Amino acid sequence: MAFRKVTEEPSLYRHLEKMSVAEIVSSINKEDKNVAGNVEEALPQITKLIEAVSEKMQKGGRLFYIGAGTSGRLGILDASECPPTYGVPHGLVVGIIAGGEKAIINAIEHAEDNSEQGWADLCEYKVNSGDFVVGIATSGTTPYVIGALKRCRENGIATGSISCNPESPVSDEVDYPIEVIVGPEFVTGSTRMKAGTATKMILNMISTAAMIQLGRVEDNKMVNMQLTNNKIFERGTRMLMEKGNIDETEARALLMKFRSVKEALDNLK
Repeated sequence: MAFRKVTEEPSLYRHLEKMSVAEIVSSINKEDKNVAGNVEEALPQITKLIEAVSEKMQKGGRLFYIGAGTSGRLGILDASECPPTYGVPHGLVVGIIAGGEKAIINAIEHAEDNSEQGWADLCEYKVNSGDFVVGIATSGTTPYVIGALKRCRENGIATGSISCNPESPVSDEVDYPIEVIVGPEFVTGSTRMKAGTATKMILNMISTAAMIQLGRVEDNKMVNMQLTNNKIFERGTRMLMEKGNIDETEARALLMKFRSVKEALDNLK
């Protein structure tokens, strides 16, 4: 089957500049409604990847996301939210973007075209066979990502990918490919839209399920979250009151003492 880059196909909508704002947002919303269904079709692939990621992490391995442009930024976003949400150390989940930190807010010309730099960037973290690397490339063709994944496999490192084109080249280079076919974008080729939404949904699943498997959630609560602001402190207080069957004064005192919902609960038992 010849490779078909659906993400670059013409939008189903014409003359966007002539649409009213109401027509624009209605059309975008109509397209977005299909994304969850597209992701649902890939759940078996997503499940296999998460099971493999969780197995590595339970043995002390790290999870790496690597991508360019929007894909790279989404990986960094997901990685950066793991420490405050689940209390895991920085560096357990790592996001890498082509072009480095500058590329997070500025497009770096030709950064994604360098097929050797992705592996070099991973090596800065001393990536090894105990880790798991997920390449994110909605087009499925990004040289920076594909080059890195090839070198990972050569070095015995488990790999997965997230792309939005069928039978994409990146899928051929990994152990656990995920392909979510969202179709043409509302603005032709603007993969920060539906493809980006699908990617974010999948990353949510990967990190959330992996953290649950690592025991960072109890019942449905983020008991290991970092108490970084008043809102989270209040949430932690409510958790202690509910799970420990104690009043607000005692809950606050415990949280101030232990600075952790989990530790406070353990000291109630």
